[in-house]
Formats: sequence, structure tokens, C-alpha cells
Amino acid sequence: MNDLYADIGYRSINHVGETLCGDHVEIVEQGDESRVIVLADGLGSGVKASILSTLTSRIISTMMAEGMSIEDCVSTITATLPVCSERDVAYSTFTIIRIIENRNVEIMQYDNPMVIYIRDGEIMDYPRIEMNMEGKRVYKTNIRIEEGDLILAVSDGCPHAGIGNKYNFGWQMDDIADYMKMMSNGKFTAKTLATMLIDEVNKLYGEEPGDDATACVVKVIKREPVNILFGPPSNKDDCNRMMNLFFSKKGKHIVSGGTTASIVAGFLKRPLVPKLDYGNSDIPPIAEIDGVDLVTEGVITMNRVVEYAGDYVNLNEKYEDWACSTDGASLICRILFEEATDINFFVGRAINPAHQNPDLPINFSIKMNLVEELSKYLKEMGKRVQTIYF
Repeated sequence: MNDLYADIGYRSINHVGETLCGDHVEIVEQGDESRVIVLADGLGSGVKASILSTLTSRIISTMMAEGMSIEDCVSTITATLPVCSERDVAYSTFTIIRIIENRNVEIMQYDNPMVIYIRDGEIMDYPRIEMNMEGKRVYKTNIRIEEGDLILAVSDGCPHAGIGNKYNFGWQMDDIADYMKMMSNGKFTAKTLATMLIDEVNKLYGEEPGDDATACVVKVIKREPVNILFGPPSNKDDCNRMMNLFFSKKGKHIVSGGTTASIVAGFLKRPLVPKLDYGNSDIPPIAEIDGVDLVTEGVITMNRVVEYAGDYVNLNEKYEDWACSTDGASLICRILFEEATDINFFVGRAINPAHQNPDLPINFSIKMNLVEELSKYLKEMGKRVQTIYF
């Protein structure tokens, strides 16, 4: 295993008046270090386009997950896909991005706009081999990936944005490349970059998209482990074992919960210093312990983190709520969503007597559910998550 990680994020908008999107993105894992991303664009929009793109992306990703070569998958799907007799175009186009052991990327492109590859802040003119498969032109690329690389795949709804409105000929791919080049220098995640691009596309359409539009971003970053301690152990005799294991892990350390923070302070023999400023009146204030990166309240804070995580993996509409705020939940979100690649939860099973008050909507099962739900969302983000219970 190397120290690189492929952060993947995508966002779509539907053709105005349509409930379903005619584009579809499918991501499958091939072991811990390899993943396949398929962006398919069905002809037209609505139900028919959605079915075609979904079938195309899932057939390709399923075959590749079963070990078929990318050439065999593409040959099979191109032979299967019909061509519209009126327009002489395929019923579904696609882009395949295959990350191999976080070392190489293999790209196959069929009739979608050409992938944009940014390296060292510049647009890279990457090599493309033209292949003829079942009478269809498919372009293949193999590249050794490097930290900081950014790969962007879009459906044709993106360069069509602005036609007849902002621009005569739409938002050209060179314009999209320049926009993404400008944004790539920041610390935005792949999901945030895809969201920003699609938001810009939507504006160019005047908030009434004339086509389905999808952006899928792959950003190559270094692995960043983060460790979260949430709740004391059910057996007090396990405190030292839990603390030793928690602090032995590389990466940032987050402690969540008042009782848990007191135990940590005692273990480290350092004071627990509460902070009096509220970043958000709905979220309890944070604290400080020398040797810990972040100390927060427990259940209320984590509940808000789960809420933000659920939004992040979907429409990402609450980004501005946590991206710049200083409350504990927002700080956790920025670490988990934007920095972490590998997350280790250390969860104590002790029951907090304060949570057993029937007047409070908090109990032990809710605490455990928070961890499970947050883990699920983090895995959907592509994070590697491990949970250890005490």
C-alpha cells in the first residue's frame, strides 16, 4: 500500500421538468486500493435516458468488479448498445476511470466530452490511443498518478450550458478546464469541486437546465488518518488499554463527550480547559486538552455531524453551514470530510446515567446508531472506516 488516496466526488442536475436524471455515475471497489468509476450519459432525458445510463454504468462496473479487462468490458458494451437511427448517435455514452492500486489510472472514453487532467496546476495534454471497437471509436489512456492530480469527467450537459443565453456556443470544455484549474489549487474535496462546477453550470442555464449535467472529480491526495474517541468503556479497567490504543494511532485525535474528555485529561495528566465562545448556539462549546487536536461535547455534536454527512453525500446543500463555522460539529466535519481518508472510531459502551432520564431524547442505542450511521456516510464518501468497541 502506498500513501496515495483517490478522493472521488460527483454531482448531477436534471433536465428542467424531469424527475430522473439521464446521467448515472457508478463506483465499485476492486480491493482496498483500486476503484472503477463509470459516468454514463443516456440519450435524451427523463426515464428512458435514466434507464439506459444506469444499465450501461452498472453493466460495465459489474463486469469489471468480476475481473474482466477494461477492453473486454468496453467491447461488450459497445457491441450491445444500439445506435439511434434518426441521430446516428449511441443511446448511451460513457467514460470509465479505473484507479489501479492508487498508482495508475486507466481511462476509456466513448463519445462523452474528453476527460480533463490537471497536474501541478496545469492542464495536461495526456496521451490517447484511438481504438475501434465494434465500429465505434473509443479512446484509451494509461497514466501513472501523482499526488495533486485532478481528473474531471463530465456529461455533455456541462459544455452545453449557456447556449442561447450566456454564450452563443455554450460553456466550452476549454472554459470548464480553466475554471477547474483555478479551483484545483485550493483544499476543496472532490465532492465540493464537482458541486461548485455543477452550480456554475446551473447558473449558466438560468436555473433551468436544457440537458442533464454531471461532473465527476477524482482528486489524488495523501492518506490522512483520523482517530475519534467517543464515550468511555463499559469496563473501567479497560480505560488505560483504550487510551493507549487510541493515542498509539497516527494522525489527528478527536475526543467527543464530556466524561470521555475528563478520562483523557486524567490519562494525559493535562488540564481540560473549556472554551466559552459558542460557534453555534445549538451546539455545545468545545474544549482543549494539550495533546488532543479537538475536544467536543458528545451526542448533540455527533448528531449534527451525522446530519451534515447525510447531506454531503447527497446534494451537499449545507456546505456553507459547516465549511467556515467554528462550532464542534463543523470542526469535526471539516476534518472528516475534507482531510481524513482513514478513520478509526474508538467507541465506549458505557451507559451515561444522564442519558437515562426519560425526559431526554437520548439513550444508549441512539449513541450507537449515530456511530453506525456516520460510518455508513463516511464509507459512501470513499473513506476507510474501522470501529473498535470497548
